[in-house]
Amino acid sequence: MNPLATGPALSAHTARFIAPFATQYPFRPRRLEVGGFDLSYVDQGPRDGQALLMVHGNPTWSFNWRNLIRAMQGGYRCIAVDHIGCGLSDKPADWPYRLAGHIDNLEALVCALDLRDVTLCVHDWGGPIGLGMARRQFDRIARVVITNTAAFHGVRAPWRIRACRTPGFGPLAVRGLNAFARMATVMAVAHRERMTDEVRRGYLAPYDSYATRIATLRFVQDIPLDPAHPSWATLAEIEAFLPRLAERPMGIVWGERDWCFTPRVREQWQRRFPDAEVRAIDHAGHYLMEDAHEEVVRWLRGFLDRHPIGARV
Repeated sequence: MNPLATGPALSAHTARFIAPFATQYPFRPRRLEVGGFDLSYVDQGPRDGQALLMVHGNPTWSFNWRNLIRAMQGGYRCIAVDHIGCGLSDKPADWPYRLAGHIDNLEALVCALDLRDVTLCVHDWGGPIGLGMARRQFDRIARVVITNTAAFHGVRAPWRIRACRTPGFGPLAVRGLNAFARMATVMAVAHRERMTDEVRRGYLAPYDSYATRIATLRFVQDIPLDPAHPSWATLAEIEAFLPRLAERPMGIVWGERDWCFTPRVREQWQRRFPDAEVRAIDHAGHYLMEDAHEEVVRWLRGFLDRHPIGARV
């Protein structure tokens, strides 16, 4: 299937934006208005296919899922969102950029597309966002795939993350110098040869100015490290919901060389879900889909086959 055969025509602006990495991201993004802003998303594959909903984290965007989309779009409907402030979505200066708002937007997309029997794939901040949506729309969720994320309290933020929250230094480093996104293209991969110039351009393209890096900083600031934080209660609600996910087939696919979401975080998921299928990839880092997308695709195909729609654990 030609991935450009479906979807709306590209605007001139979007075409120019994608051109430097078009061979990596050969999709025609769509848009949905949420709260007065445009949310961009990719929707590839047959409309009657089983839905794979892919939810990215920080500082990435739907580009993170491109290899999974290209591999699976022949038989599955692949949807990958760009959160507000990320990718091709609007980047307003006056939006709250809180966990609850991102959940609202994802829920709006799922309901607008009327997605059902969804296989939810989450990474990084996509974990609490995607699982927060699943809490509200549980009957739409058929399977869950967890990759290098957390959706519960008690995971210590590394000092490199905490430094980016420091007043003064944080905005200068994250928004002024784009240090968070730039360093991720080095520190989040184990196989640096895979972070080619074109791939690196794809990751960094949405964050090319102080104004467009607002979500990169706000995500870091929104990590709820204490009960006084505005997103603490939202994450607590998600954590309280997690036991219900035992009613759905779950897969845990983990890049073991992740210095942020370390193997200890994977073990926390396994303690919560002892029946989950686990694929720990020793040579992969945080950007799992860069280091080992071929292995993830092979595993995912088997997972989907072993847990057909309608099966319940």
